[in-house]
Amino acid sequence: MTHVPVTHPRPAGIPLPPSSHAKAVNTFGSAKELELELRRVLRGEIRFDAGARAIYASDGSNYRQAPIGVVLPRDNDDVIAAMAACRKFGAPVLSRGAGTSLAGQCCNVAVVFDYTKYMNRILEMNPAQQYAWVQPGVVCDTLRDAAEMHQLTWGPDPSTHNRCSLGGMIGNNSCGTHSLLAGKTADNIHEIKILLYDGTQLTVGRTEAQELDAIIAAGGRRGQIYGALRGIRDRYADLIRSKYPDIP
Repeated sequence: MTHVPVTHPRPAGIPLPPSSHAKAVNTFGSAKELELELRRVLRGEIRFDAGARAIYASDGSNYRQAPIGVVLPRDNDDVIAAMAACRKFGAPVLSRGAGTSLAGQCCNVAVVFDYTKYMNRILEMNPAQQYAWVQPGVVCDTLRDAAEMHQLTWGPDPSTHNRCSLGGMIGNNSCGTHSLLAGKTADNIHEIKILLYDGTQLTVGRTEAQELDAIIAAGGRRGQIYGALRGIRDRYADLIRSKYPDIP
């Protein structure tokens, strides 16, 4: 038997308070113009209909946010073109993997980029140097199966390993039971090619101190970003070291 509290019903006429994560639907005024622009410049799929937006409004959590629309890019050129179109109209963007996240990471009033249908290939498998180049929509188990043909594996294995994508794993820094042995996703990444909202393209990865100094000294957008990140590190490093718990 479970003991539960009993409360009086809410008096008539007093409305329920709004949800802390509620946003009005269809608030992006240029949605139709953006859809037309995306259809003009992309080869991939564009989905702005109510049904598609409802499907992409939720993930593995209890949150629900209807997106502005959904883009399924076919390749890197599509991603660049879609980002430029969204930037032109001031539309926020949200990259999405398999939608298995549990804290609403895949839900927002934004243009959702879904890479799992077309950008889901292993571009290179190099057993000798023990690395693989993959697209963001590759499923975790697809990479693991390919690696196991060479007696290798991809270490992080969250419970959704048979459907979660590498892009989503990177975004969440996923782990899993074997992360105690192999480390989290971030510990197993050598390089990532990224596209920023302003159109800047970067290849990022572990950066040693001398290389970091050179990047910042070179200036430009890349130097600005790295300099700001170093500033955050230097400002809070001692606090993090002193306050972060010692987790075995």
